[in-house]
Amino acid sequence: MGAHTVYAIGECMIELQKTAQGQGGTMDYRFGGDTLNTAVYMARLLDPAETNVAYVTGLGADGMSAEMLAAWAREGIDTSCVQQLPDRLPGIYMIETDPDGERRFHYWRRDSAARHWLAAPGAGAVLDRLSGARMVYLSGISLAILAPGDRDRLIATLAQCRAAGGTVVFDNNYRPRLWESPAVARDVYGRVLAHADIALLTLDDEVALYGPADARAVVERTRALGVGEVVVKCGGAPCVVWHDGILHEVAPAPVRDVIDTTAAGDSFGAAYMAARLAGKGPDDAARAGHRLAGTVIRHRGAIIPRDAMPGE
Repeated sequence: MGAHTVYAIGECMIELQKTAQGQGGTMDYRFGGDTLNTAVYMARLLDPAETNVAYVTGLGADGMSAEMLAAWAREGIDTSCVQQLPDRLPGIYMIETDPDGERRFHYWRRDSAARHWLAAPGAGAVLDRLSGARMVYLSGISLAILAPGDRDRLIATLAQCRAAGGTVVFDNNYRPRLWESPAVARDVYGRVLAHADIALLTLDDEVALYGPADARAVVERTRALGVGEVVVKCGGAPCVVWHDGILHEVAPAPVRDVIDTTAAGDSFGAAYMAARLAGKGPDDAARAGHRLAGTVIRHRGAIIPRDAMPGE
């Protein structure tokens, strides 16, 4: 029997960052995106003979898009579901850092290729693959960038995947500026969660979207939508895990030399899903998530060197 495929859906952007200040300063660039970060870490953690990790998005036919595809392939990610749109380009964001170290983000993504992947000629074949997938993973950002009609098509496909025995995993990653309104976001989240098997939720994002609540209240709200496995990530505090009628708190090991918290949640989700696919229980999966996230935040950038990955 061949490898099963896990599909991650989303957007990868070009990140620009100044490497020298003042007139004539230079820019460095790299690639990043929430579900892409997760896909990379999953591909590193899973045995490719058993589980293939594929990324679903839209890119252009430009040089930067080609660089992205090559970089993903080097990480072992299946790029056969990437829709290349000759008249579109990847989104861009720039990071500015002030003298006090505070960062500001500027985005150019309103018409990025990832927003239009469902309009590509090959999108129907991708949706067919998703409907029969072993696991489909997406985030709030994956949905926020899509037009309403495309969201509807994708949600219908998630329902087909779950009905066929696949596992749907949703990470809330709420970014207000990407949504038409909080009310629209709440409606879409509710519709997706109604077809989700696992919810990976960040408490701060839940509060931003729904209002003040603690982790246990978030679990109850999500359970009421029919989700059978709920994880609420609470930063450096213990995460809350609900499964099979039992609520657990799983604490991370202390991390004292934090350098960059970028992709902490993305890497947690990758290790959690990889552990669940390997047959481990939710508590052990949460510990694996904490272990990888705790390593990632001790390095700069979203993707750490492969040789820095933690052992079992």
